[in-house]
Amino acid sequence: MYLDEQLVVLDKPAGLLAVPGRGEDKQDCLSARAQALWPDALVVHRLDMATSGLFVMGRSLHVQRLLSRAFAERSVQKRYEAVVAGDLGLAGTRGVIDLPLAADWPHRPLQKVDPDQGRPSSTRWEVLARLPGATRLGLEPVTGRTHQLRVHLQAIGHPILGDALYAPAEVQALAPRLLLHATSLQLAHPATGEPLAFVSAAPF
Repeated sequence: MYLDEQLVVLDKPAGLLAVPGRGEDKQDCLSARAQALWPDALVVHRLDMATSGLFVMGRSLHVQRLLSRAFAERSVQKRYEAVVAGDLGLAGTRGVIDLPLAADWPHRPLQKVDPDQGRPSSTRWEVLARLPGATRLGLEPVTGRTHQLRVHLQAIGHPILGDALYAPAEVQALAPRLLLHATSLQLAHPATGEPLAFVSAAPF
């Protein structure tokens, strides 16, 4: 999607790991493919294997640190689209999900809502369209917890279609993949401070 001497922005397909996993069979991933072309490209953030969309890498340790800090300080604006089960409201309806999340240790890599041990987690949502038996949402994760969007939506009774980890079988079966896509990324260029904005249309 974008390339200069400081960073590269990629559009990850669903079903491809963002970073290497454990085992020889999990070494093919977006970051390894990027590093085959740009050996200096370094990972800054993550996307779930099942999630598609925008992914940025820094092209030096210095830029990696700057971008990592920008993500940690929430100065990078991220927006996702998802299709969830059920009717969440009329177009334009907005809300915020504030539910603390923690690792579900006996069932890793699953995460869970945990009012006692969970870390504060917040997701803004907006209804983009109503579909038969489903709702298309725009999502903005205020925090960046593992599986945050998937767990938050499941917790309020609207799991994402095709979610093999958190949706019941009948909702998993409604789509051939997880219907979650990183559609928008806005950040300041780490070298110049120039505002950058990238958009990738949801492929579903």
